[in-house]
Amino acid sequence: MTQIAETRHAIAIEPFKIAYSAVPKAGSTSIKRALAGIDPAVTVPAGDPTDEHTWHGLYPTKRFRPEDWPPLIAEDWFRFCAVRDPVKRILSCYSNRILQFRDLENCRRIKNGEFDLPTLPDPDFFFQNLRQYRKASASVRLHTQPSSLFLGPDFAVYSTVYTMSDLGRLETDIGAITGQTVILPRENSSVHKLDLADLQPKTVAGLDKFLEGEYTHLARYYASPF
Repeated sequence: MTQIAETRHAIAIEPFKIAYSAVPKAGSTSIKRALAGIDPAVTVPAGDPTDEHTWHGLYPTKRFRPEDWPPLIAEDWFRFCAVRDPVKRILSCYSNRILQFRDLENCRRIKNGEFDLPTLPDPDFFFQNLRQYRKASASVRLHTQPSSLFLGPDFAVYSTVYTMSDLGRLETDIGAITGQTVILPRENSSVHKLDLADLQPKTVAGLDKFLEGEYTHLARYYASPF
């Protein structure tokens, strides 16, 4: 696997002057796979092309660091990110990481008894005990971190902010920049679907409080359902 030397928080495709800031559970696997297809610095490894770890290994997701942006602020760089409805993103964490990939079964701090938590909780138990699960599991913590941690507080640093519903436009935009056909495959989608209506009122109230800051940060793109 090609290892990309990357000192910035953004994923930079330098020959095309494209910079992408990734957010876990916001289309990042699909976008990274698409970028790997047009990045001259990347040789996509042989084997299973649907392996999500391939794309995250090539392009690690990093926290926002404002001091890393100056080289990319120039007007001729295309700087983009993708955002997702906070409720859908956090519910996907449970459906995808807990049910589908069973991340908690390999959680060292739960296995050694440091945290007395079930590794396959029902959704209400999981979200009602989210703070404990976030302390116990690095995977849960990563996939439920606020988007501002990865994108920064000010969207003005981006040329374009895409929502999940307009990622088709991202294919067109990057294709126009690179002169290549760009296809965003649907990667790492959840097999099990979960909606707010499936949860107990107590659980919904807790998510309302937990996601309040996220909806403030993303108010331009998503309205709170609470």
